[in-house]
Amino acid sequence: MSAPSLPPPILVADQADLDRLVRALAEFPVVAVDTESNSLHAYRERVCLIQFSTPAADYIVDPLRVKDLRPLAPFFSSPAQQKVFHAAEYDLICLRRDYDFEFANIFDTMSAARTLGWPQVGLAAILDTHFGVLMNKKYQRADWGHRPLTSDQLNYARLDTHYLGALRDVQLQALTETGCWPEAHEEFARLARVRGEPASGPNPLAFWRVNGAHDLSPGQASVLKEVFAYREEQAGRLDRPPFKVMGESTLIEIARRSPRDTDGLQGLAGLSPAQIHRFSSGLLQAVQQGLASPPQRAPAVEREPDDVRERYDLLRKWRKEKAKARGVESDVIVPRAALWDLARRAPRTLAELTTIADLGPWRRETYGQEILKILTAH
Repeated sequence: MSAPSLPPPILVADQADLDRLVRALAEFPVVAVDTESNSLHAYRERVCLIQFSTPAADYIVDPLRVKDLRPLAPFFSSPAQQKVFHAAEYDLICLRRDYDFEFANIFDTMSAARTLGWPQVGLAAILDTHFGVLMNKKYQRADWGHRPLTSDQLNYARLDTHYLGALRDVQLQALTETGCWPEAHEEFARLARVRGEPASGPNPLAFWRVNGAHDLSPGQASVLKEVFAYREEQAGRLDRPPFKVMGESTLIEIARRSPRDTDGLQGLAGLSPAQIHRFSSGLLQAVQQGLASPPQRAPAVEREPDDVRERYDLLRKWRKEKAKARGVESDVIVPRAALWDLARRAPRTLAELTTIADLGPWRRETYGQEILKILTAH
């Protein structure tokens, strides 16, 4: 999408630029924010751009050039300034992971759209409907870690935040008029607390997550374990996502065939001649290691007790009916994690409902008695 009527975004590429940005942001109670990451192009994803929009200007911070982003921490944690995101959860997880930011006063325009029961909640569809803005998805899968960035890329990135402030105003009015603001506000607070999985070392059981792993024999699974580890090692060395080194279906086929020589690798789906030339030695060594290793049997899957599953199914049925009556998705009523927590803890009083992390005051007041009735009857 081109936006000839808009001035170019302001690129923040050094510490002096960042200091000026922090001062500029401080003037506004509402600021739109977005990020761009390189998950499709690197072994370990990182935030590659942070976009900000105020009524005065659009800014793009380049974290690959600005090495110290700590001056932004007070802005993100300030209760006095509202940060407007679209689909905030992933952005918040990435920003917390890379920079240890904490968050307060979040407004998520996608969450607001879901709370209001809007038929379309993607940003492109919403901007088209409400502002007549057509977004070009050309750079949706771009390598944002590659430098230099083109002017078209910067303009594309800026448009993800440029209209969010105006969209927030439309939604805030709708949320207030429909009485949904307390519900939306509670969900925004939940999003601000969300954390991703903690960083950890290599998981020796990660190969069981490969599609088709559980269909292998124990001996083949042992080969898959070694081939999977080899792919991870190469992905890290090349700084590429593992799926761009070798697809999962190829790993499964290698495990099934357990080739002993290069000829055995020929004709494998998803394994090009170039890949065979580059990886054959390591793959064949991994196969031999797998064949010489103890057979691998899938770990037992912990099953929820029957009474927990029964409570969960009853709660899920209730949630589905409430959502249908309102014309919203089920998790707008109660998040899935809270539903499982309710099923496991089986609270019996309103006071006990306060122990459910994602069941805030509004949800407890609105749905608490109905939830307790279901749990007590069970």
